[in-house]
Amino acid sequence: MLFSAIVSGIAVGSMYGLIALGYHVTYVVSSTVNFAQGSCVMLGAVLGYVLGIRLGLPMPLAIVLSILLCGLFGLVVERLLVRPFAERGSSAWLMATVAGGIVVDNVVLFTFGKEPRGFPSFLAAKPIEIFGMGVFPLQIVIPLVGLGLAVILQFAFQRTAKGKAMLAVVQNKRAAQLMGINVRRAVALSFALSTALAGLAGILIAPLFSVQSDMGTLFGIKAFAAAILGGIGSAWGVMLAGILYGLIEALVTSFAGSSYTQIVAFAVVIAALAIRPNGLLGRAGTRKV
Repeated sequence: MLFSAIVSGIAVGSMYGLIALGYHVTYVVSSTVNFAQGSCVMLGAVLGYVLGIRLGLPMPLAIVLSILLCGLFGLVVERLLVRPFAERGSSAWLMATVAGGIVVDNVVLFTFGKEPRGFPSFLAAKPIEIFGMGVFPLQIVIPLVGLGLAVILQFAFQRTAKGKAMLAVVQNKRAAQLMGINVRRAVALSFALSTALAGLAGILIAPLFSVQSDMGTLFGIKAFAAAILGGIGSAWGVMLAGILYGLIEALVTSFAGSSYTQIVAFAVVIAALAIRPNGLLGRAGTRKV
């Protein structure tokens, strides 16, 4: 029972971390986040189902197209719901992205339907035996994908010229422009990458749950909690916090029951932030006076 809970918790927690990486990307580039991120999770799963199952496209092609379309949605969110407000110094993008997510959820509800649908995958068709317990291969793939992307993002932002240029945007937009960096393009690309990551998370997790129009709402909230808990400025932090959050959920559900899952999980988040306000791997901001 313990081993099963740990495996399940790591798999679901890695998915939280993958979504939280999207919050991390937009935050470190533009100091904004996309609160429609949960809707992007749902959008990735729905697009994957429609393209791969309903239209019969080869699944690898359906997955690639779904991720690209989710990235395109991120560009639309940045252009219409974030940029007009952020450039005027307004925080109205907070409500605009929330409203955008609600609109997308309802459009999918009316077009795709409200009935949950299964998303078949050979990675979740037959469990393999590990230490006497049945584990779906997908439960192993999700953590590997999440941790791998966290490594890539951390390396890209800290070690590559393009990544450093994107980080320079949030530090000083004017100076970044003078250095030849296209600020608007960098911010737009960060939103496209953010929603693409969320879409990938939706596709990965769909075979373990089900595909429906409201599947991303709670995932988005929990992923944001993981992003804050880990330190939203650290790719490693948000990924590890997502795994930790998933483990807490799975263990509480297994040994205390699902009625206590959300109570205990969010209580742990609050307690952790009370001790480390900047997150587990976050750093306190510096201010020149």
